[in-house]
Amino acid sequence: MIEQGTEAPDFTLPDQDGEPVTLSSLRGGPVVLYFYPKANTPGCTTQACGIRDHSADYEAAGATVLGVSPDPVKDIKKFHGNQSLNFTLLADEDHAVADLYGTWGEKSMYGRTYMGVQRATFLIGADGKVAHVIPKASPKTHDEQVLALLAA
Repeated sequence: MIEQGTEAPDFTLPDQDGEPVTLSSLRGGPVVLYFYPKANTPGCTTQACGIRDHSADYEAAGATVLGVSPDPVKDIKKFHGNQSLNFTLLADEDHAVADLYGTWGEKSMYGRTYMGVQRATFLIGADGKVAHVIPKASPKTHDEQVLALLAA
């Protein structure tokens, strides 16, 4: 997993509307880059709606929020619309960006192992360096953690 203090790897991914978003184009302000396993699932919905509901706090901190999952554009577009999300979701279908950040790995559920996205959040400073890493973000407390770090 990418460590605090390192340069955040640059990437370009399609957003929920299929438009390209490049990380380096957001330099000059903090970026909250969070990886989530799958759109429209309970934990991911809790996490995304928490961000939506705290959008004024993220805006006050000057932060841009980007949510990344291995879902295709059509699935993140549906998720974005169904939950009235007010921040950008990115489709990382080939999990290349998740690989780059070290969030793609082996998971297990109900005794079955499979490859997938590990839930993690990276706070990237205005200078493009990783300021903080939350390696196992909890959907319920994600906003509290992130907003406290942005305020520090």
